[in-house]
Amino acid sequence: MFGVVEFGSKTGRTGRLFAARAFCLAVALSGMLLLGAGGADAQTNWTLDPSASVLTYQSVKKNTIVETNKIRNITGTLSSAGDAKVTFDLNSVDTGVDLRNVRMRFLFFETFKFPTAELTAKVDPAAFADLATKRRVKAVLPFKLSLHGVEKDLEANVVVTMINDTSVSVASEAPVAVHVEDFGLLPNVDKLQQAANVTNIVPTASVSFDFVFAADGSKPAATDTVAAGAAAPADVGPVATDAGKSNFSDEECLNRFAVMSRTGAIYFREASARLDPQSRPLLAEVVGVVGKCPSLKVEVSGHTDSDGSASANKRLSERRAQAVADAMFAAGVPRSQVTATGYGEEKPVAANDTPKNKALNRRIEFSASKAVN
Repeated sequence: MFGVVEFGSKTGRTGRLFAARAFCLAVALSGMLLLGAGGADAQTNWTLDPSASVLTYQSVKKNTIVETNKIRNITGTLSSAGDAKVTFDLNSVDTGVDLRNVRMRFLFFETFKFPTAELTAKVDPAAFADLATKRRVKAVLPFKLSLHGVEKDLEANVVVTMINDTSVSVASEAPVAVHVEDFGLLPNVDKLQQAANVTNIVPTASVSFDFVFAADGSKPAATDTVAAGAAAPADVGPVATDAGKSNFSDEECLNRFAVMSRTGAIYFREASARLDPQSRPLLAEVVGVVGKCPSLKVEVSGHTDSDGSASANKRLSERRAQAVADAMFAAGVPRSQVTATGYGEEKPVAANDTPKNKALNRRIEFSASKAVN
């Protein structure tokens, strides 16, 4: 049947990309916690200033190639009662290259199911009452991180500097080496490596950050007053995500179809062409992408492993491809824009010699070409 690719368990800390993001989220929340006692008014609520805040991480692949990336869209609040929450839009991962962005979203974070990560904490503002007089405080703070359907207790080291009575900078004292723990994302590192044809991923990432929070009702601090090491203004603040785009370029369309084909997130009942409800999140993303690629014609192709007869596999792959196309039509995609083809076992992506490789061959793919008028 088609379905999720099953990965064997992995040892070590090979998911360093996730760790970087998880720790960055941790840092953001920690900064908010420190704000609670820093202002002149104990009843003040605080809001993260996204236009002045920076979050970067460096990851290493092939042992020597360093990539610097960001998560751009961040929101956060801290109430006067000490209730803190920071939300990260994982669709705003910014690697500087559209194809890498799409891989991170669909293959690693699986944003079609888990679009955000969230940090929450309950804090006693009195624990940081000396921030207003010292102007600079270091601390280790606990919080809860919810990511990819997993909630975990973590803590982070932060340095907080009061810019003025109504603005605070929360920054890393130095790049932080981060390792993966267990958020259920190790199989997705495998997907990334296969998609990018990358091996020898170094299991650490270096994280740097500078977040600015402002008291509600105050004017946000100017970006040139934040701690040293902030990125250039063009690299700071929110970025438009796919949801805000009216149409994609042809290259963006092709990137998204290619990556969505690797998710393994279209599910069927065994030996059946009946779509499982778990397929809905990815199908919704596919429908959205097709709608923003009006000049392209999309082929939905079904593929199987080599178990059973070739003729039966061909028929099953055809039925499954058609089931996906029908679901797209039901969601409003024009019938003239989509075709369904079953290739059976004709186009394997791996040898049919292990359960894992057979699972790789059981798949639905999406490809696109220019529509002919």
